[in-house]
Amino acid sequence: MRHIVLVSLLLLLVSRETSSSIQEDFMHCMSTQFGEYTRSFEIIFNQDSSLYSYILQSSVQNPRYLNATTPKPLLIITPFHESEIQAAVFCSKNHDLQIRVRSGGHDYEGLSYLCQTPFIIIDLINMRSIEINLEDETAWVQSGANLGELYYALAMKSLVHGFPAGLCPTVGIGGHLGGGGFGTLLRKYGLAADQVVDAYLIDVNGRILDRRAMGEDLFWAIRGGGGSSFGIILSWKIKLVRVPETVTSFTVLKTLEQGALELVHRWQYIAPKFHEDLFIRILIVHVGNGDQKTIHANFNSLFLGKIDRLIPLMNQSFPELGLRAEDCTEMSWVESTVYFAGFSKGSPLEMLLDKKQLFKSMFKAKSDFVTEPIPFHALEGIWGRLLEEEMAIMILDPFGGKMNEILESEVPFPHRNGVLYNIQYMVKWEANGVMASNRHIHWIRSLYKYMAPYVSRSPRAAYINYRDLDLGTNKLQNASYSEATAWGIKYFKSNFKRLALVKSKVDPGNFFRNEQSIPPFPTPGEIKHL
Repeated sequence: MRHIVLVSLLLLLVSRETSSSIQEDFMHCMSTQFGEYTRSFEIIFNQDSSLYSYILQSSVQNPRYLNATTPKPLLIITPFHESEIQAAVFCSKNHDLQIRVRSGGHDYEGLSYLCQTPFIIIDLINMRSIEINLEDETAWVQSGANLGELYYALAMKSLVHGFPAGLCPTVGIGGHLGGGGFGTLLRKYGLAADQVVDAYLIDVNGRILDRRAMGEDLFWAIRGGGGSSFGIILSWKIKLVRVPETVTSFTVLKTLEQGALELVHRWQYIAPKFHEDLFIRILIVHVGNGDQKTIHANFNSLFLGKIDRLIPLMNQSFPELGLRAEDCTEMSWVESTVYFAGFSKGSPLEMLLDKKQLFKSMFKAKSDFVTEPIPFHALEGIWGRLLEEEMAIMILDPFGGKMNEILESEVPFPHRNGVLYNIQYMVKWEANGVMASNRHIHWIRSLYKYMAPYVSRSPRAAYINYRDLDLGTNKLQNASYSEATAWGIKYFKSNFKRLALVKSKVDPGNFFRNEQSIPPFPTPGEIKHL
């Protein structure tokens, strides 16, 4: 036993010395690459830095990964300028280090800040500029900005322009657009990625490429295909969309006694067919405890118009909900983004700039797409399973409208015509221990298994921005296309092959990789051996 302890200590010391040597070599490499612009900034933080832990943890949105056994980056780089990122790519390749790029830190499985091999983090927290041009109704947004900052910047310029992205204001632009991105304007305008008209990307060779320079294949791939597989996206040019000066929001809560189950069942048939100005999602949540625990269904809506137009439309389309004018609130579109973010009614727009996420806790999530209404008896089974967990939630987002008009191949996100709605399953917990985590993860996996007969099939589809490593992972050093297909077709369907072909052209050595990055498509010689 004493011999084993001594060996372990020696290995630990060797590992620390090796890490220290790599850091020193990397820092020297960076210094030779930096220009005069960089020398006045402290942008590189090692594990001895007083700010290292703060920066590492500052945007981690799933505390499940904040523990002593989680691998930590050798260095964290917080660039102010693209030349610093170019230098980091060059030096990482030269020293066999992996790169993780973080904009908002919302990757559900932590892949923007976790790695099993020696790595650095490029944190884009200092690259968050937003330049809005109302003349051509576009904006350039750096990847380090978050959705709240974009919405706030729009509000300062216009009351009639919006952007069809997500609901959580702390989500980073880089990851959101890279995975597709959708929110309350989904049925009117489609995805956030559908509105991208240009981008700047640093490729594996350190070149900065815009749309024209990168070519249409790569430009296609980064808009919903997981942009981090192909390079480091610096900024995006997005097309703004028109919204009315006044919109209407409501949240109607229904209990089991008030017919919540029947209303959810009915909603499946009509929500994807509503007028495209009307978006009604459902949040199914477990509330109470002990003998008082039950399930509530919250019907949460944005309507692009005023109350006097909404009520007749609801009476015609969904009279069963019993919506009244007093249930509704008129507001500007940007005020609706504050409302949907979970802040109390009347909260100032500045809440969109708060980088602290509401309701942060450990969690595990999964996703599905529904193409046929779930039978009533199956919904009853879901209700029973939700009662087993204290902090369980299902979010049902309706599709239809504009989503039915866009081809599956337009961008890598393929879940379009024929999809009734998306489901996000999530379970949260407070105690960050192995046993507690395993229990909650087992529960959500069990619910996911139960849902198999009632959701999309061949493949059972999933949403890349609700990342789920249960679907499969790559072997990091030698990612296999055939093995990656297990998870790839669930996220991208037939678009997965095209993504792999693009990867083969722009990063054939698979430098930009993680557990669910796009692998290169095999060469003809490799195909023969598959």
